[in-house]
Amino acid sequence: MTKKLLVGLAALAVSSVGWAQTPPVPGDPKTPKTMALEAGAKVLQSNTPLKPFDVYIVGFHPMKEQPEHQMEAHHYCHQVNEDFAQCALFDSSTKNARLNGVEYIISEKLFATLPAEERAFWHPHNGEILSGQLIAPGIPAAAEKALMRQKMNSYGKTWHLWNTGHEGMAADQLPLGPAKLAWSFSRDGEAIPAMIERRDRRMDVSTAKKRQQRADLQQLAKPQDGVDALKGKFGRPTTDIPGVRAATAGGNP
Repeated sequence: MTKKLLVGLAALAVSSVGWAQTPPVPGDPKTPKTMALEAGAKVLQSNTPLKPFDVYIVGFHPMKEQPEHQMEAHHYCHQVNEDFAQCALFDSSTKNARLNGVEYIISEKLFATLPAEERAFWHPHNGEILSGQLIAPGIPAAAEKALMRQKMNSYGKTWHLWNTGHEGMAADQLPLGPAKLAWSFSRDGEAIPAMIERRDRRMDVSTAKKRQQRADLQQLAKPQDGVDALKGKFGRPTTDIPGVRAATAGGNP
C-alpha cells in the first residue's frame, strides 16, 4: 500500500472520532468584529502549512520526569519525508480540542545520526505499536497496520506545553509553567489500565485485538534506546512486551 493511499485514508478519520466536551478556555466570547476578521482571513489568507497534517493517530504519553502523569494524545501529523514527520498534539479530536504539545518522529536511520546527549530526549515507539496502544482511528485495518509497520523502530521527541488534564489530575485553565518532556510505555503495566479502557470504549477499538493483529511485526523490532528509561518507576509490577528490547543498559546513553 502506497504512502499516498495511507495518508488519504488517514485523512478520512480526522473528523470521524468524537470526544467528551472539553471545558472552555477562560476569556470573553468572540466579538462580531473578531468573527468578521476570521471570516475575511478564510477568504484572503492561506493555511498552506496546515494542509499536509492529514495523518491522525492516538496514543498515550507519560511525562518522563513524572511517569504517573499520563494522558491520551491525539496526533495530527505531516509525513515530511520517509524519515521525518511532525505532529501537532491535541487533547481530543473535536472543534474544542486544545493544542497541548508537539511531537517530531524520526526513523532509526536519523536517530543513529544524533549525538549521544541528544538521544535522551527521544522515546522509542516499538512498545506503543506492539502493545496495540497506538492506533489510527477510522481507517481500514490493513491501512492502519501498514502505517504501524512503517513506524516500527522509529523515535519521537515530544513536548507537552499545557496540562489539559492528566490521568487523575485536574486540567490547568491556561498553559502554565515550562514544557514537559513526554515519553512512551515499553512494558505492560506502566500505562494506567483505566485510561486505555476509556479510550477503547469511546473509540470502539480493542487494544488487545490490535496487539494480536500486530504480533507478526515483532520480527521487525530492533533493540531501541529509551526502553528502560522508566523501568521500575511506576510502583507496580510490569512485564515485558514481546519484541520490545533495550539497546543499551539503562535504556539511554
